[in-house]
Amino acid sequence: MPVIKILPHPEYCPQGAQVKAPAGTSICEALLDNGIHIEHACDMSRACTTCHVIVREGLNSLNEAEDEEEDLLDRAWGLEPQSRLSCQAILAQEDVTVEIPKYSINHAKENH
Repeated sequence: MPVIKILPHPEYCPQGAQVKAPAGTSICEALLDNGIHIEHACDMSRACTTCHVIVREGLNSLNEAEDEEEDLLDRAWGLEPQSRLSCQAILAQEDVTVEIPKYSINHAKENH
């Protein structure tokens, strides 16, 4: 079962974290299932960028981003070449390391 290493984030996981999730699970689902309450204002329907993460290790093991995801990412705060919407990034068999950006474009957080 792949491991997701989450780098420290002042709000979501100040100490950083490691969670396991089965292949076929999105990064967003895995984080939420393990008590890391990443923003996901559109309820994982690929309609916003609040679940944006930067994949620091293991990017090539994830499914390829579709054009619609790439278009949305253009609006994400802190966009980098390794950026993905965590609701669309599906785990394979390899471990990944992700960073949750300090800010999102969601000025009024939804607190799901």
